[in-house]
Amino acid sequence: MSWYAAIGAVEQGLLYGIMVIGVYLTFRVLDFPDLTVDGSLPLGAAVSAVALTHGFHPLAALGLAMSAGFLAGMVTALLNTKLQILHLLASILTMIALYSINIRIMDGPNVSLLGVSTMLDVMPDLGVTGYWSAPLLFGLLAISVTVFMIWFLHTELGLAVLATGDNARMITAQGVNTHHIIMLGVGLSNAMVALSGALVAQNQGAADVNMGVGTIIAGLASVIVGETLFGRGGITRGCIAALLGSIVYRVAIALALGIKWGAFAFTPSDLNLITALLVVGALVTPILKKKWTRP
Repeated sequence: MSWYAAIGAVEQGLLYGIMVIGVYLTFRVLDFPDLTVDGSLPLGAAVSAVALTHGFHPLAALGLAMSAGFLAGMVTALLNTKLQILHLLASILTMIALYSINIRIMDGPNVSLLGVSTMLDVMPDLGVTGYWSAPLLFGLLAISVTVFMIWFLHTELGLAVLATGDNARMITAQGVNTHHIIMLGVGLSNAMVALSGALVAQNQGAADVNMGVGTIIAGLASVIVGETLFGRGGITRGCIAALLGSIVYRVAIALALGIKWGAFAFTPSDLNLITALLVVGALVTPILKKKWTRP
């Protein structure tokens, strides 16, 4: 793998690391299996792209994208808490609906951002140019989101989110409305995912309705790989492991796509197969480690 390919893989890991933090919040902290992310990532991209093409500042476009993602998560939570629809089914219903909503927002399947000012255009104004500008920008944003999530989960409200995921009956007995906590947690998670989608669109120069396919698989794979390599521990360690897991996952994908055995070589169409193998390896490693270290 070349140096530029390695930098690109790290850049993608940081970019999607924001999404992974959102997935970590629902699956590990809130214990809420949420498939909405496959729809909220392109939702953030669509809202951001349309806002930029209408003259909005890139930061304002990111804010609008996060707001749209939060509302999408709220819909999933409302279907689950108020209408008593199973969380998995509720998230699938929202994800399916978002496909049509995203097309409606973009007035078509995609929107080009060629010639439109994006967050990447801010870096040259700060004196950062070259291929380091994008990784530096996404690194700062990913670290900021991770720090915010760690801080939030140590607040009183964040502790209520932790308690709801750990023991909903106990926190209900303490007078906490778990329905409100679930709506907040799922909404915040999808806001992070939508932010990642908006940044992906600005980085790629286009938003597409199909860009969210496989998002949840990549997010879960990153979380599992991060926990396997860096441990689960507490909230701080878990959030950092999730972000680092995203980087390792993207680097592993880049390495796998560069492997060649004679006439055989992995292609981008094998991405799901590579992801499945990485997840299986990450899940099996702790089991094998226990067997090998057992006296």
